[in-house]
Amino acid sequence: MGIAENLQQLKSNLPKHITLVAVSKTKNNKAILEAYNKGHSIFGENKVQELVKKYEELPKDIHWHMIGHLQRNKVKYIAPFIHLIHAVDSVKLLKEIDKRAKQNNRIIDCLLQVHIAQEDTKFGFGLDEIEGLVKDSELYKYVNIKGMMGMASFTNNKTQIKSEFAQLKTLFDSLKNEQINILSIGMSADYELAIKKGSTMIRVGSAIFGAR
Repeated sequence: MGIAENLQQLKSNLPKHITLVAVSKTKNNKAILEAYNKGHSIFGENKVQELVKKYEELPKDIHWHMIGHLQRNKVKYIAPFIHLIHAVDSVKLLKEIDKRAKQNNRIIDCLLQVHIAQEDTKFGFGLDEIEGLVKDSELYKYVNIKGMMGMASFTNNKTQIKSEFAQLKTLFDSLKNEQINILSIGMSADYELAIKKGSTMIRVGSAIFGAR
């Protein structure tokens, strides 16, 4: 099946409340346009240089999501147009986004990345840090904290993945309000589990575009 068919099949099986981010990193403009022409307008990238290039070359009504680790010195390049930053993993990064958003006269929507996996290589705040960050969110006039993002451990152990997602869902539920309403968990390998555990947004690449 092609990209359009994959996308249609995936969307037809998703609950209505789930937002699908098509992970288009490493994919060319032709592949993205095939999904876009099928009515999909939300795409996720993990490299700033690639993201900026695609933003410049592709339709301007695309909602670009930055889903990868974001270095502070790169924020200025995406601040004029980014729709949602998924991986805010430090207070320093939060302050930089606030500063760059102000310069662009924008309010930038962000998710706080929470470290739920076993691997130390993954980024994110500890579960115990999030409540304080949400309480302090009024310090950032140009950042809108919309929710949380997490990545489960890279494992075939579904019990472990469920447990990690459940931890984040419990935290999310305790802080959820009109503004904080996005829980971004679930990728191609585990999005079905994530949806069962309360995800509102999934990040799917290979199930749409094929294996890299």
